[in-house]
Amino acid sequence: MNYTYANPQFFWLFILWCAAIGWYIWRCNQLYPSVRLSSVEGLKGVRTVRPYLYHGLFVLRMLVFALLIVILARPQRSNRWESVTTKGIDVMVALDISGSMLAQDFKPNRLEAAKQVARQFVSGRPDDRIGLVVFSGESFTQCPLTTDHTALINLFNNIHSGMIEDGTAIGLGLANAVTRIKDSDAVSKVIILLTDGVNNQGTIDPLTAAEIAKIDSIRVYTIGVGSRGTAPVPVTTPMGVRIQNMKTEIDEPLLKRIADMTGGKYFRATGNDSLKIVYDEIDGLEKSRINVQEHHKKSEEYLFFAQIALGLFILEVLLRYTLLRHLP
Repeated sequence: MNYTYANPQFFWLFILWCAAIGWYIWRCNQLYPSVRLSSVEGLKGVRTVRPYLYHGLFVLRMLVFALLIVILARPQRSNRWESVTTKGIDVMVALDISGSMLAQDFKPNRLEAAKQVARQFVSGRPDDRIGLVVFSGESFTQCPLTTDHTALINLFNNIHSGMIEDGTAIGLGLANAVTRIKDSDAVSKVIILLTDGVNNQGTIDPLTAAEIAKIDSIRVYTIGVGSRGTAPVPVTTPMGVRIQNMKTEIDEPLLKRIADMTGGKYFRATGNDSLKIVYDEIDGLEKSRINVQEHHKKSEEYLFFAQIALGLFILEVLLRYTLLRHLP
């Protein structure tokens, strides 16, 4: 096996190990000096292997000592490799909740479809910090960056059109998201901006907000939501709420430019399925950015040596106090 050692300095203890062996040999020579005999004929038949077995106790003890040194050196097996994904992505979702998001070209409408897919996206990234900004005529932070995804999903559930002044302030929404994420020390900082309209409110130009995002190394993925042509939109009339087909207007050139400026990507979603595909692609793009091809992973292997040392120690004790207990 290919072993490396975290604490190789402990191998210097083998000097003591060798000294102990030398001392044992010297001691045996002192205790049992050799005797010259003219003949060994009279000793035939009285030889036994038990005295030699007694030296085996010392051998077992020294093997245990050697294994303890190896354990202290922390053997590690370095031939295991695995592909790992490092943690460190912060994501802010900037969600348009203007009245046009109630259009029913998505089921049940654009806003509910966007919330459903966003919840699935959040559930699929348990290790990332994710936050939520909503905007229409104004913008506010619904949830700062958090790893408490259960709480975040509940906040998604509470979003509805009409919470704030109507309109489409793309610049404000993007600027708010940038403010919430720019000071993050994450490996990757991302904003997902979803809208179905044209910037017509707010005091911040969307390209100015995009420039700030670029300076702070924040990628912005922009999503234009809405079918091409017209879409059924609920409209309040004196006769109640009526469904009217209205023209879909999305400032795609602006959204593309924001994405290009920040190193992100623009997507167009024209239905529930295509919106899910967009989020799946964003999910894959971000995971691939921080996927480390292969990391060298070392595993601790001291347990194998500890088990052998324990077995040898138990064997020595059993021999010493049973079979060899009467030997000096």
